[in-house]
Amino acid sequence: MKTIEEQLALIKRGAVEIINEKELKAKLAKGKPLVIKAGFDPTAPDIHLGHTVLLRKMRHFQDLGHEVVFLIGDYTAMIGDPSGESKTRPRLTKEEVAKNAETYAKQISKVLDIKKLKVRFNSEWLDKMTARDVAVLMSNYSVQRTLERDDFANRYKQQKTITMLEFLYPLLQGYDSVALKSDVELGGTDQKFNLLVGRDIQQAYGQESQIVITMPLLEGLDGVNKMSKSLGNYVGINEPAKEIFGKLMSISDELMYKYYELLTDEDVDSIKKDIASGKLHPKKAKSNLAKIIVSQYYDSAQAEKEEADFEMVFKQKKNPADMPWFEVGEEERSLPHIMLDSGIAASASAAKRLIEQGAVSIDGEKVSGPNIKPKDGMIIKASRKFIKLLLKKK
Repeated sequence: MKTIEEQLALIKRGAVEIINEKELKAKLAKGKPLVIKAGFDPTAPDIHLGHTVLLRKMRHFQDLGHEVVFLIGDYTAMIGDPSGESKTRPRLTKEEVAKNAETYAKQISKVLDIKKLKVRFNSEWLDKMTARDVAVLMSNYSVQRTLERDDFANRYKQQKTITMLEFLYPLLQGYDSVALKSDVELGGTDQKFNLLVGRDIQQAYGQESQIVITMPLLEGLDGVNKMSKSLGNYVGINEPAKEIFGKLMSISDELMYKYYELLTDEDVDSIKKDIASGKLHPKKAKSNLAKIIVSQYYDSAQAEKEEADFEMVFKQKKNPADMPWFEVGEEERSLPHIMLDSGIAASASAAKRLIEQGAVSIDGEKVSGPNIKPKDGMIIKASRKFIKLLLKKK
């Protein structure tokens, strides 16, 4: 077992805030495994690197010998967390929640030690609550305190709808902490209010208040907005290794340091010093980062291959050796449709944007128009993706 200071050093890595550190030290000093809670509403089943910031912190606690609980908010997902929202969120059905929850186990196993992980669903206790139980829970928190929350306060000032159900959400999340008797709850900075409510609710039910640890929201590839699939600035952990590597090579040098800190166990200060002294080139540091992350979700051999392919394609200006073939008819003239059907563009509109931005080339020559004449062996490159055309035989 590591010393308290050694544990704290790992726990604090990348964390934004610990409320409070003195209480955490006291809990660690007891020498018993702590119950670590992190809640996930199964509303978005595809996990990206932004989600892994929290998952990695959970793994740190696992490695330190503590009991980590992965709480799936199947009950609260049917309410919808109002955190950061300017309007009432749509509520999910039981079927939608169940379908999304099923996808979690396989994905989180890439970060967490499933054998040591406890997976719980908050419907286990929230489904059993009576109207009296809910009334008692609500009596332990005031409307004034709830309206201190920025998203509620802003919507109230703007006379936008806030349902009573949304007021109930942080109380139910707080009750989860009571049910689990959690010692520590982890969450993003946008969850701070809910996590603090948990401290108060535990105290109201005669329990020792949990420690709150907030983790930063990871910026996406654009370096501005929070990583999000809807914004297209994400790196999914289930994406092909080539895609993960290529996307990470596109980030800024400044963002690279943050990714190193939150997504790896590397010594960020040493990397910064090596770059400043000229010992390490920023591009090589970025390539090392991409290899580390690809290794986490695939393996080191795959990471080495992707680095070699990237070097060949983007530095030596050569085509990759393992391009997929795509069969197309001679009569097909629409480049956006070919890009969409072959999978090198997410949509026809995205294909058109790539063409307009000069990010599409055919046999090494940039194209500016949407129409082409397909030929056998024609190579189409769109950003970091390649296909080779194969004409259908008549």
